[in-house]
Amino acid sequence: MADYVIAPPAVAALPVRGGGLFPVRRIFCVGRNYAEHAREMGSDPDREPPFYFTKPADAVVTGGADMPYPSMTKDLHHEMELVVAIGVGGSDIAEADALNHVWGYCAGLDMTRRDLQAEAKKGGRPWDMGKGFDHSAPMGELVPVAGVDVSKGRIELKVNGQVRQTSDLSKLIWSVPEVIANLSRLVRLAPGDLIMTGTPENVAAVQRGDLLEGVIEGVGTVTARIA
Repeated sequence: MADYVIAPPAVAALPVRGGGLFPVRRIFCVGRNYAEHAREMGSDPDREPPFYFTKPADAVVTGGADMPYPSMTKDLHHEMELVVAIGVGGSDIAEADALNHVWGYCAGLDMTRRDLQAEAKKGGRPWDMGKGFDHSAPMGELVPVAGVDVSKGRIELKVNGQVRQTSDLSKLIWSVPEVIANLSRLVRLAPGDLIMTGTPENVAAVQRGDLLEGVIEGVGTVTARIA
């Protein structure tokens, strides 16, 4: 066994409905994967192939724990998303076989320092500090894939009891199998990888004290309070 010169970091993990933990290896996020959200962000959804950014595994917040309001921003936005958990790795995965690589699904939030992201976009710089900061990925329980259909179903987020985002998974520009197939041509997917599949329209700012409650029909919920 290796003699580490510092203590190795704890393994980030998602709780599984019914018991157990799913270790998180990497978090990939699909940008602008609902047409109306692409339009509200100033893009043309009919011409843009999938593109990706990442979050660190330890950005995950679970169990409905508070999410601390991050530093260096005055414009923290919510983005409600379906999260796909990879259980079988592979590269160049065929679209027809893609769902066989999925272990399960959960509801998640891609929290975004929008002002930092906008500044990075303007300068043609990476989005890392706008997207991949500490505690930026609250997620609910992971539900095993058996019997779950993510080709359709309501996806919705309430803030302080008021609906902010509502849409349907059928409106994804790139479906879950298409995303898995496409991403697997760019990187070799591995067990433990998560894919956040994109957010519907009406992303907006949140403040300290706000309660975020998300639901994906047939999948589950995610809850976080901004502290």
